[in-house]
Amino acid sequence: MSHPLWRPSADQIASTNMTRFTEAIENRYSVSFDTYQQLHRWSIENRAWFWEEVWRFCGIESSVSATSSMLHGDKMPGTSWFEGAQLNFAENLLHYRDEKCALISISESGQRREMSYAELHRAVAGIQISLIESGVQTGDRVAGYLPNVAETVVAMLATTSLGAIWSSCSPDFGASAVLDRLGQIEPKILFTTDQYDYNGNTINILERVGNIAASLSCLDKIVIITAQQNQSFDIEKSVSYNSFLNPEVQEISAYVQLPFDHPAYILYSSGTTGKPKCIVHGAGGTLIQHLKEHQLHTDLKRQDTLFYFTTCGWMMWNWLVSGLASGATLVLYDGSPFYPTASRMFDIIADEKVSVFGTSARFLSAAEKAGVQPNKTHDLTTLRAILSTGSPLAIEGFEYVYREIKQDLCLSSIAGGTDLISCFVLGNPNLPVYAGEIQCAGLGMDVRVFDDAGNSISAGKGELVCTQSFPSMPTSFWMDDSGEKYHTAYFDQFRNVWAHGDYIECTEHGGYVIHGRSDAVLNPGGVRIGTAEIYRQVESIDTVLESLAIGQEWQDDTRIILFVVMKDNQQLDEALMQRIRATIRKNTSPRHVPAKIIQVKDLPRTISGKISELAVNNVVHNRAVSNADALANPEALDYFRHLPELS
Repeated sequence: MSHPLWRPSADQIASTNMTRFTEAIENRYSVSFDTYQQLHRWSIENRAWFWEEVWRFCGIESSVSATSSMLHGDKMPGTSWFEGAQLNFAENLLHYRDEKCALISISESGQRREMSYAELHRAVAGIQISLIESGVQTGDRVAGYLPNVAETVVAMLATTSLGAIWSSCSPDFGASAVLDRLGQIEPKILFTTDQYDYNGNTINILERVGNIAASLSCLDKIVIITAQQNQSFDIEKSVSYNSFLNPEVQEISAYVQLPFDHPAYILYSSGTTGKPKCIVHGAGGTLIQHLKEHQLHTDLKRQDTLFYFTTCGWMMWNWLVSGLASGATLVLYDGSPFYPTASRMFDIIADEKVSVFGTSARFLSAAEKAGVQPNKTHDLTTLRAILSTGSPLAIEGFEYVYREIKQDLCLSSIAGGTDLISCFVLGNPNLPVYAGEIQCAGLGMDVRVFDDAGNSISAGKGELVCTQSFPSMPTSFWMDDSGEKYHTAYFDQFRNVWAHGDYIECTEHGGYVIHGRSDAVLNPGGVRIGTAEIYRQVESIDTVLESLAIGQEWQDDTRIILFVVMKDNQQLDEALMQRIRATIRKNTSPRHVPAKIIQVKDLPRTISGKISELAVNNVVHNRAVSNADALANPEALDYFRHLPELS
């Protein structure tokens, strides 16, 4: 599409943090930038200066200044960032201590709670002292098995204030999935809950918590959030959150000052190819990258209200809570995004005067199919940006936002992942939005597209790579002393180059289109096809809810098999199959047309909500699914076993 769906006005551009930052660079270094691409090029050619400027512009606090902002910058991994600096992650998120609202916590049932920055500081102090009395020290692990509520944020901040390491799973994880993760890192304290709500149902997890606690001998204490007063639990070493919180303590005793790369978080890979990898992220790298993305690429300011629909098992929760460092108000929501109605998220946006709303491409697609038209039913005056991630946002998703939600906003499709706890490609409030395109590469991120031979290409599809190091690279994988797993995950394909595993292409506007995961790329007749290219066409048909495509090995070649989930219990018939094939053929190519189209009841997805093409591929080819516990609905795989249509 040659015409943008949205273009910022001159006044809007003049008021952004990106403009202020650009002017600061121009003044300090006597340079001039006519385009964002020129600024981006400067940021990767002068990485040490660039990250120093981000530190200065975003006001990162440290007790000891760095002696050097970047050492061994040609090594990946191996670069040392902000050598000599001493800082604390939680201190930077608790910079503000006034009565401005910090957290708005909303439950599915409608319960709403507010917590000011001053109240947040006191709550962190009350949990911190109890962690100290429980023996938690720098480097210890503290885990959360929690919904997205204020207490989760408090527990994380209290943990990282001591230099301990926070790791979380959402309460919809099964016991085996939790143990596969926490069993590797051996937490000393577990924060959890007795129940959570989803889609109108209250799910009690105390029995599951008891089984988890019994299997983790490393635990010294289990702290349980409950609405019941003075409740006791039949779980050894357990206490209620309210009794663990010391209300007498009003001041945080100390923020332990640590090196820039000291661990703050442990996150987990999806685990669909084995036990989840435990990815360790440093405090400084996480902080500086999030502040760059919030303040520059999202234009987040103190007066903003940021709402990202996420669970504590997805890295977007970590990204969301870093909004505290900018002094914004954060909205935390726990429950189904479509309960009690399909407009629930937009109810919250309107009621809380949200300015930045983050969600998944899947949510926007589902909202469109549900007929949600917020521009006709809600006052969205304050909403100025929508962020979408989790999977590629199709052209139709972009058009839906501007047609049915709001015309004057910046729709930023963003992509990165758990591996870097941030983004490679994302939005920019100073750039136009084109349908189906991610606006730009992140500042300081040397993003390229490589062909199979490792050549950088400006046209055509290839591997998303980053050819220079960046601060939010994992510091390590847990229990990977040799670094072999770390190296295999990102650097086996191209020497000294991060290969991310996304199939991507550049656009004429300087943006990007992601065509799916490169390990799910189809190869019929030797032609590489991204699955997202097919999904976009199939899911434009209103009777199709979701789809999944794999390549089945067939007669010395590969044939495309398409599985579809129908909307409202409708049936796939020959006429609809012909319509699907015709749509794909018309809008892509004959090679994209599936050999078989099969209706299934459900598609397997990871606990973070991503459809697992790899698991289906393994089942269809009678290969083992090495870790079905990593799936939120492993029973869905049964639909794909021994399908007569595939023999």
